[in-house]
Amino acid sequence: MSGTPRPTPDGAPPGPGGTATARRIAVIGAGPGGLYFAALARQSAPGREITVFERDGREDGSGFGVVFSDETLDGIAQADPEVFAAISAEFARWSDIDIRYAGRVRTSGGHGFAALDRNRLRAILRRRCAELAVDVRYRTPAPPVERLAAEYDLVVAADGIRSGTRAAYREAFRPELDERHCRYIWLATDKVFEAFTFIVERFDFGVVQVHAYPYSATRSTFIVEVAEEAWRRAGFEAFAAREFARGESDRESVRRCADLLAGHLDGHRLIPDASRWIRFTTVRNASWRHRNVVLLGDAAHSAHFSIGSGTKLALEDALALTASLGEQPTLDEALAAYEAERRPVVESTQRAAQASLEWFETVGRRTGQDVDQFAFNLLTRSRRVTYGNLRARDAAFVDAVDTAVGGSPGVPPMFRPLKLGALELRNRVVVPPLATFTSPDALPSGFDRAQLTGHALGGAGLVLAGMTAVSPAGRTTDRCPGLWTDHQGAAWRELVRAVRAVSDTPLGIQLTHAGRRGATAVPGPDGIGRPLPGGRPLLSASALRWDADSPLPHEADEAELAAVTADFAAAAGRAARAGFDVLELQFGHGHLVSSFLSPLTNRRTDRYGGPLAHRLRLPLEVLAAVRAVWPAGQPLLVRISACDWAPGGTTEAEAVAICRALAQAGADAVDVSTGEVVAHQRPPYGRGYQTPFAELVRTATGLPTVAVGAISGPDDANSVLLAGRADLVAVGRAQLYDPLWTLHAAAELGYSGPGARWPEPWRAGSRRPPGPGADRVAPRLRLLREPPAPVHRRWSPTPPEE
Repeated sequence: MSGTPRPTPDGAPPGPGGTATARRIAVIGAGPGGLYFAALARQSAPGREITVFERDGREDGSGFGVVFSDETLDGIAQADPEVFAAISAEFARWSDIDIRYAGRVRTSGGHGFAALDRNRLRAILRRRCAELAVDVRYRTPAPPVERLAAEYDLVVAADGIRSGTRAAYREAFRPELDERHCRYIWLATDKVFEAFTFIVERFDFGVVQVHAYPYSATRSTFIVEVAEEAWRRAGFEAFAAREFARGESDRESVRRCADLLAGHLDGHRLIPDASRWIRFTTVRNASWRHRNVVLLGDAAHSAHFSIGSGTKLALEDALALTASLGEQPTLDEALAAYEAERRPVVESTQRAAQASLEWFETVGRRTGQDVDQFAFNLLTRSRRVTYGNLRARDAAFVDAVDTAVGGSPGVPPMFRPLKLGALELRNRVVVPPLATFTSPDALPSGFDRAQLTGHALGGAGLVLAGMTAVSPAGRTTDRCPGLWTDHQGAAWRELVRAVRAVSDTPLGIQLTHAGRRGATAVPGPDGIGRPLPGGRPLLSASALRWDADSPLPHEADEAELAAVTADFAAAAGRAARAGFDVLELQFGHGHLVSSFLSPLTNRRTDRYGGPLAHRLRLPLEVLAAVRAVWPAGQPLLVRISACDWAPGGTTEAEAVAICRALAQAGADAVDVSTGEVVAHQRPPYGRGYQTPFAELVRTATGLPTVAVGAISGPDDANSVLLAGRADLVAVGRAQLYDPLWTLHAAAELGYSGPGARWPEPWRAGSRRPPGPGADRVAPRLRLLREPPAPVHRRWSPTPPEE
């Protein structure tokens, strides 16, 4: 290696294979990602000089099995057939997932897995690098990255989750390291499992879970994970409370795990390899590149092992980085293209991994479920596997779960009836309150009537009118409707009568007082309502602005709170007389009552502030007053924000306590939303991101819940319901896109029962219309038919020769 500094030739024209962008490359780390990149980069441009630095020895690698997806394997097959052939020859392959829970086993098939010993993978890649004359230097710590960056055209940091490169350039990469709450220990066993196996066992100290899968003819990976408090109660803290030498294992903990899980090991041993308890760290970086230094694999990002993606992501990174170097004219453009291509893929994987991680962190809240529903819940935890694709993989498994939870095969969960109070809903779909901002006179508008009629005809089980203020001061905008006068009550009564003339779908109305969220303009395309010039006096729990541009509300005194309570009760009485079947109270999203519940917005020192019992006083007073006038048997819902998505906000324990109190005070169900309580919130937006809070409340309280937030497809709705995460699903924006969303979902799913009643004049449209090519019948072009792939495939290796 030359010691002469070499500038990065970003302005040079590309040569064969793009080598002008990176003729001399240093790779830090000889894990699978680093070795695979070195091999691909050398193979794509033989003139490159590539040096790999690895502090450990050639045979020192730790770790057990790694799992590949078919998608990643296709990429390897195309990029380097020799590597693909070598690893394929040693794969353990299977298609089943076993869930061992409550002394029983449930199996789901059709998934497809391939696993390999990580050290064998490294050996194959090491041999490939040798064939390509890559200079791999073992027991050679990399020189300081600043020196490498000066001496090489490109530095690829594949130095793992504790990347020294990332630490050296912290200000450039801006890492976020999210250390999680569970403890886990990575082990192997000489018991060869036949499938990917999840074990969930409850002990007197808490829940122990295992992620196990075969990776050779003689070994399986066996990861034991325990929540922190249960880990301490189980005695593991005492074993782990000492310094371990590099490479040393916590053998006392290994023995304890073997004792606890002996019933699943069948006399086989647990095998440690530098195994000790650790917490998983999710790595995210604001940038993956800095000048001619780029991060790859776990140095750039990590995803929880429960979706088996670390090595997969690193190999995909290596392929994408090599391709970008060959496609782009300059190094800067190549690194930018690499990150632009990979970041969306990685972030999607991390969202799924985060959902899976959090599911396992809170697995104890689901251990009251029966084995069939628990198995379905586990399989759909990441939101990537859903009701629909599970049915496509193994219809018999989904039918068994359907039957076990009281459903009927052929009836999707979203089309099953539900009794709420004395009201029977024909299905589980709710159209939530969707503001139209078409009521300058505070009366329901013609558009309100058209929208509610359309949604009532669209097949949902319940349709809610929304953002209806209980007083003039309670309007969010000056184009929101109200229900504080009998004239308004009469207008709503006429609207309900008009909808009833064409549909018997139950109708509800949401009542609110906007509090400090009031006096705003109609939201623009960004969804944000700006303060009205001049505004009007705002009321809140405390004198705190919504944001820097908002007017300062004043702290409501007890007389004003009594008036607000009376306004809610009066509006509820008018709603009942107008003929609404269901009432919902808005106690979330930063509106007035919500501002009392959250510790971020309630700074009072009187009997309405301080501890949660005091912060609950106004919500319970309002609920009691409404319950007194709302007809018995007609459902009364309450919407809450179960999480503020900001430090110091409402905790999960407080959300549960709030819902218990609401149930005791007469709420029939809780519409479990989150956020919009403070302007500085940081929610993790994504499909179904709020659903875990509905599941939390439902499991802890037994109260029926409505799941809301980014549920837009019937597959997600069915997954939520069959997993027992909620009793109802609210579908909002998708209903704006398609007011017949529920009926179209039924047509798509091939369901035509009572849970999806088409209006008679529209019945001719109840089947999906044919598209282009729908009438084409494919000819037979094979002499022999290929047998269908088996749904269930177990790993059954040939026993090694004696």
